[in-house]
Amino acid sequence: MLFNSVDFAIFLPVVFVLYWFVFSNSLKYQNLLIVASSYMFYGWWDWRFLGLIVFSTVLDFYIGKTLAKTTHERNRKLLLYTSVGVNLGFLGIFKYCDFFILGFIDAFSVFGVDISAESLNIVLPVGISFYTFQTLSYSIDVYRRKLKHTEDFMAFSAFVCFFPQLVAGPIERAKNLLPQFLKARKFNYEQAADGMRQILWGLFKKVVVADNCAVFVNQIFDNPDSLSGSTLFLGAVLFAFQIYGDFSGYSDIAIGTSRLFNINLKQNFAYPYFSRNIGEFWRRWHISLSTWFRDYLYIPLGGSKGGAWNKIRNVFVIFLVSGLWHGASWNFVVWGGLNALYFLPLMLTKNNRNHLNIAAEGGGVPTFKEFMSIGVTFFLTTTAWVFFRADSLTEAIHYLHLMFSYSFFTMPSFITPKAFMLYTILLICVFVAVEWVQRDKKFGLSIENLNRPLRWVIYTITIGVIITFGQFGESEFIYFQF
Repeated sequence: MLFNSVDFAIFLPVVFVLYWFVFSNSLKYQNLLIVASSYMFYGWWDWRFLGLIVFSTVLDFYIGKTLAKTTHERNRKLLLYTSVGVNLGFLGIFKYCDFFILGFIDAFSVFGVDISAESLNIVLPVGISFYTFQTLSYSIDVYRRKLKHTEDFMAFSAFVCFFPQLVAGPIERAKNLLPQFLKARKFNYEQAADGMRQILWGLFKKVVVADNCAVFVNQIFDNPDSLSGSTLFLGAVLFAFQIYGDFSGYSDIAIGTSRLFNINLKQNFAYPYFSRNIGEFWRRWHISLSTWFRDYLYIPLGGSKGGAWNKIRNVFVIFLVSGLWHGASWNFVVWGGLNALYFLPLMLTKNNRNHLNIAAEGGGVPTFKEFMSIGVTFFLTTTAWVFFRADSLTEAIHYLHLMFSYSFFTMPSFITPKAFMLYTILLICVFVAVEWVQRDKKFGLSIENLNRPLRWVIYTITIGVIITFGQFGESEFIYFQF
């Protein structure tokens, strides 16, 4: 079920009414409703894969209980390895099996050995990368004794499958989300109203920014040979806004929807395109995944401690794994590796922790140095996005080769229809301006401090823009494929 669909527009109010007006006096039944609604939400796409979620839920619930009762370290490690092995095993089978089969065939073909084999064409369950990492955080934290296990199976099930963030995050930690399902929840009007504002802003990002950009991105990336380098760069810039509007829009809708049920999720994006270096960008982009890899992979490997080679190894490991997490393709591996190369100079010169504040803090206009730093960071990020968007590594390299030709310095040509492209660019400019003004807030439509008449004028304008300029083809969110 898509957030930008009529189905969800009916589904959400029904669940909201049942949650607050029928089961408000029973925590047990509220959690049961969350689980049933989440399974319905997920099963709307393909009910067959509900079994994977149920299996992971049961497995990690009982592993958590057993870990709490087990004192022998060897047995505790065996339980942890079981959880990690089974969960990552499912992820590997469904997401990477075809990738490794084809890689195996290609490797032998280099030596002139022709292996006749067919890939399995396994269907990738929506959201498997997200809920797998979420439930793994529970097992790992219980093993580390950083989190007490729960005896409440229904609350744990709600934590694993909570529908707003089930299929595309944010990836929540058990220590943040699980306790919220273990205590009584009361309706909070201010919180719900703020949640509705965030849902509205998320819809604007998705159907106005991302889906309008997608029209031109698809045309440009499908026909690079007939276009100038400057037009190809425009396509890369439009994709940068498409993926940001699409993914952060999903996160805004998920976080806002959760607040309707008095559940608080972590912020997943913090205006990443205003970053002044790549280190800051990765602290502001897909925060839940970046911090997950930091805490469960990078730090256990040694982090930034040790010699230079250890630091370089750890940086490449985390970025390459992050790339592979996004998809079973060499495109994503190269994308991760390229970001590692961007990040390494900052880490080796100990500048990766610069810019912990927002750009132009305390003022409305960035300094020339900040402006240039933001521009360079955006350019590097946009160039890397080409590998993310292209259908293959060969196509990505070809696209970049054409983009960085002499025609890069010409005026880009407008893709037809021209009027459509002009107002899409204008809408992006308005979007950037709003985000810049609101960069110290959690999301662009955080206007609770304005007086009520002005707030309603802004709501009306936003809804009007969505209705007038939004794309309502119920297009899937990009990160569903991951």
